[in-house]
Amino acid sequence: MKEKIERLQEKIVEAKLGGGQKRIDAQHDKGKLTARERIHFLLDEGSFEEIGMLVRHRSTDFGLDKNRPLGDGVVTGYGTVNGRLVYVFSQDFTVFGGSLSETHAEKICKVMDLAMKNGAPVIGLNDSGGARIQEGVVSLGGYADIFYRNTLASGVVPQISAIMGPCAGGAVYSPAITDFIMMVENTSYMFVTGPNVVKTVTHEEVTSEELGGANTHASKSGVTHFAYTNEIECINGIKTLLSYMPQNCEDETPTQPYEGGDEKREDLLNIIPENPNQPYDIRDVINEVVDEGSFYEIHKDYAENIVVGFSRLAGRSIGIVANQPAFLAGVLDINSSRKGARFVRFCDAFNIPLLVFEDVPGFLPGTDQEWNAIITNGAKLLYAFSEATVPRITVITRKAYGGAYDVMNSKHIGADMNFAWPTAEIAVMGAKGAVEIIFRNEIKASKDPEKTLQEKTDEYTEKFADPYRAANRGFVDEVIKPDETRIKLIKAFKMLENKVDNLPRKKHGNIPL
Repeated sequence: MKEKIERLQEKIVEAKLGGGQKRIDAQHDKGKLTARERIHFLLDEGSFEEIGMLVRHRSTDFGLDKNRPLGDGVVTGYGTVNGRLVYVFSQDFTVFGGSLSETHAEKICKVMDLAMKNGAPVIGLNDSGGARIQEGVVSLGGYADIFYRNTLASGVVPQISAIMGPCAGGAVYSPAITDFIMMVENTSYMFVTGPNVVKTVTHEEVTSEELGGANTHASKSGVTHFAYTNEIECINGIKTLLSYMPQNCEDETPTQPYEGGDEKREDLLNIIPENPNQPYDIRDVINEVVDEGSFYEIHKDYAENIVVGFSRLAGRSIGIVANQPAFLAGVLDINSSRKGARFVRFCDAFNIPLLVFEDVPGFLPGTDQEWNAIITNGAKLLYAFSEATVPRITVITRKAYGGAYDVMNSKHIGADMNFAWPTAEIAVMGAKGAVEIIFRNEIKASKDPEKTLQEKTDEYTEKFADPYRAANRGFVDEVIKPDETRIKLIKAFKMLENKVDNLPRKKHGNIPL
């Protein structure tokens, strides 16, 4: 027995060494952690249980039969994050550059299957050179097996992808299907075709970082939700993100202990400027309303005219969608509609109540928006809100104009409670634009068109630029004092916590993709 135990121990040591000390040192020289170090920092101390440590690849072509490292380039298993079960796979760049083989893919598929059966999140730590070329179609099939499981798991358990190194070609589509993507600046990148292919086909000179680095995808494409300066920050970000979400689609929203106190927030009385065209930062409103320090913004650097993120209200997790008047006046455009829709659908899939702060002057006009399908993309946000069955509350702080009023979780598309501040303006369009249409002939015929325009604008503003007509109709449930917003929201969400809302029976809807 002693000899057999010693042999086992030798294999464990060999597996833990990955591609060898020389390659581990090279990984560290690039400012990167190893696959096992990443798992160590992610999971609770001593909680990791490895699955498939002794797996070897089965390939014999191109000399692979002479190089069969244990683990085959990916560390897989389960453990806990803050005491909650998670499944994890961490690709090992020191073994064949983290390239995906048939057995590598089988290990990942195994933990994904376990995650779905047991209802716990899947975390992928990606650091791979792509498909293992020596295996040909077998490695490609392995990718497809993973993609299929990503799709099956979508909406069943949360899936988080952290890109810790290269992720190129077909490999990018697995993270793309998952719920959240995180990247590390200067050491990770994602693209379908690399700089060399781009140069050959389009003659563009571009670096890997420019083409598919963390900042590029965080601000330009919106592919990644977070960009971090180093891997430890990224790993801590995963832990924070997990704290806001349930384990699976059947689980309840996480709560933290909360002791009530004075819930009035008098600073909210002074946030909205006197001039209705003057910007303000909607984050100031959010931070006053939610539990102190609890707002965790998603997609911060992309489509900044809408703000989305997780927070807590009286200890309970909620999702927040808010127009941002400080950027493009808070208009809805293609990117902000897509960003908002994706977030709303995640929250709805995992029973996270939605809070909407609305200050929207409409959809962004222009040929660029129309030719790139603002109609279809705007409809995504409309569809996402209409389909959501979680508790949904809207607070209109200022403008709610035109179709954007409907789209931003209005009463008409199923919102449970709609509040408005006295500063709210709910109308088809801004007063000046409306007057120029309604009183066009009268203004033209006037001896003093400017004066007439101003008089009619003042008249229209007095009649329509307030929340009371909507309140008269019941489209707004209550006009509230800004400083009482937190009080009203805590009570309303408490009232809605047992909400049940069933959609018509169907296989699935056809969201305008």
